[in-house]
Amino acid sequence: MFAPLLAACALCACSGTPATAPSPLTGAPYTVYAAGDIADCRQRPWQMTGAAQTAELIAGELAGRRDAAVLSLGDHTYPVGLPAEFDTCYAPTWGRFKERTYPTPGNHEYYGSKAANGYFGYFGRPDYYSVGLGAWHVISLNSHLPPARLEEQLAWLKDDLARHPRPCTLAFWHAPLYSSGGHRAPKTMQPAWQALHEAGAELVLSGHDHDYERFAPQDANGRVDEARGVRQFVVGTGGAFLTPFFYFMAHSEMRDNSSHGVLRLQLYDNGYQWQYLPVPDDGSVQRPAPDSGGGRCH
Repeated sequence: MFAPLLAACALCACSGTPATAPSPLTGAPYTVYAAGDIADCRQRPWQMTGAAQTAELIAGELAGRRDAAVLSLGDHTYPVGLPAEFDTCYAPTWGRFKERTYPTPGNHEYYGSKAANGYFGYFGRPDYYSVGLGAWHVISLNSHLPPARLEEQLAWLKDDLARHPRPCTLAFWHAPLYSSGGHRAPKTMQPAWQALHEAGAELVLSGHDHDYERFAPQDANGRVDEARGVRQFVVGTGGAFLTPFFYFMAHSEMRDNSSHGVLRLQLYDNGYQWQYLPVPDDGSVQRPAPDSGGGRCH
């Protein structure tokens, strides 16, 4: 199921005065590959899974790229995130670039253990953290913490944003604030979105729904804000079974659940470019043209 890209006029001059062309993107880009909802070996060996296909796609892209990283957007293994699932299904696929991977946990990580032992034991990362990738400040948050821990995370996020006032900021977590997929998008991360919006962040990446979706820049209350809004991508296409769209959200600009794939982001000093990379197909499924575009940092 696919809704075409909404038309947009990048040089629109509604006031009657000529529009000014945007300044060019500057600096050598740092490349990021992102997807969630990844490794499921319940029905077939890992070599025949969607995770193996997306891993092969990423591996080919990473070859020869020193300035590149992978963001894994939660639900790394199915069904319950046990250590054995990481060892036998995730490790042979996306584990190939573990040293370049910055993860965030999903809900399935907590099904096998309330402490998500499989995830934390495999990656050795804290619940939330931040890193610098190229010119960008990149923040991993946990959308599945209990209320008291969410308050702690929010306080940490505000402090982290204050201590890292970079021109360009990206955050990622598993359960999206906005989604047209089968999961009703929870409001759990609305305060985090508000903090990011106030700090001038550019992008939020999530998974959870097994599809690809791109939204217009929005504030934490679902209002379009072209000047300072945060653009969200849902990229739950890392390898798990694809799912239909059910709830068509306002300001959804692109929807595609016809393929597994990953989002490629080119992070420049003053902006970004995106392209959704589907896994190669055999021509049996009609697919839309790959989604691509760009934006400037606030």
